[in-house]
Amino acid sequence: MKKNSMSNEKAWDYAIGIVQVEGIKPTNDFLELAEKEKRGELTNDDIRRVLVKKYTVAEQHRFCKT
Repeated sequence: MKKNSMSNEKAWDYAIGIVQVEGIKPTNDFLELAEKEKRGELTNDDIRRVLVKKYTVAEQHRFCKT
């Protein structure tokens, strides 16, 4: 099996760059999560949980407004 040759930091930088090329600016909150993951303070699963919680709550609030 071939070992992944791209570092975690490079992978994040690449992914964020691709998004920006499309004209989308990642939020400061998202960029901070990425930096914490790069430093080993969070895992991908941690980030997934934070984002699911944030956007699930936001979506619920959006639909509950009358």
